[in-house]
Amino acid sequence: MSIKTRLVDYQDGELAFQGMLAWDESIAEPRPGVLVAHTIRGRSDFEESKAALLAEMGYVGFAIDVYGRDAIGSAIEDCREKMDALRDDRAALQRRLLLAVQALRDQAEVDASRIAAIGYCFGGLCVLDIARTGEPVAGVVSFHGLFDPPGNTVGNRIQARILALHGWDDPLATPDQAVALARELTAMGADWQLHGYGNVRHAFTNPAADASTGVTVYNEPANRRSWAAAQYFLSELFDT
Repeated sequence: MSIKTRLVDYQDGELAFQGMLAWDESIAEPRPGVLVAHTIRGRSDFEESKAALLAEMGYVGFAIDVYGRDAIGSAIEDCREKMDALRDDRAALQRRLLLAVQALRDQAEVDASRIAAIGYCFGGLCVLDIARTGEPVAGVVSFHGLFDPPGNTVGNRIQARILALHGWDDPLATPDQAVALARELTAMGADWQLHGYGNVRHAFTNPAADASTGVTVYNEPANRRSWAAAQYFLSELFDT
């Protein structure tokens, strides 16, 4: 096994974006690509480590960027402003996401017919929005994602299979919102699963989560169980 990485640039009009691609150089043939959508903090070591882990599993991981290349590494206040702007303009967010999907499809290491996406927190909302557009990806996995609907995808048919991995006590995505998501996905014809982890809050996969506020709290069992569920889901999508 020889994991390699490179930066991949892509554009939305005049705005430049940059993602990090990770793959196992010892695998000669094209393989499934898995996009990794970032938290509020933008593309960071956290998402890049997930892309590398996916490469170790035999996929091509792609840690994407939806804020713009110049924003990578920005302060949390700036990232929050950019996230809030995209949550208010979901069409713009979806356009950037689909450009990232295409950038992944365009890579020589990737089988363009076999694409999936995973995302964390804000990134969970992002991958759900990829599915909501009707984009023909194989599946998406939301880890402690945000569930608010975009408002511009009513009537679409979802082609992607969906797995939402959710802390049931997440104050940023309440049980009522989880039930509303289930109803929304059912109405859109999705093949969906929702795994709720009891007594688990937001950001449960991140050991660096700041537990002092009671909002973001790392939970080792939920982290381990959710990753196992995601691995099985991806293997089912791609028969790997």
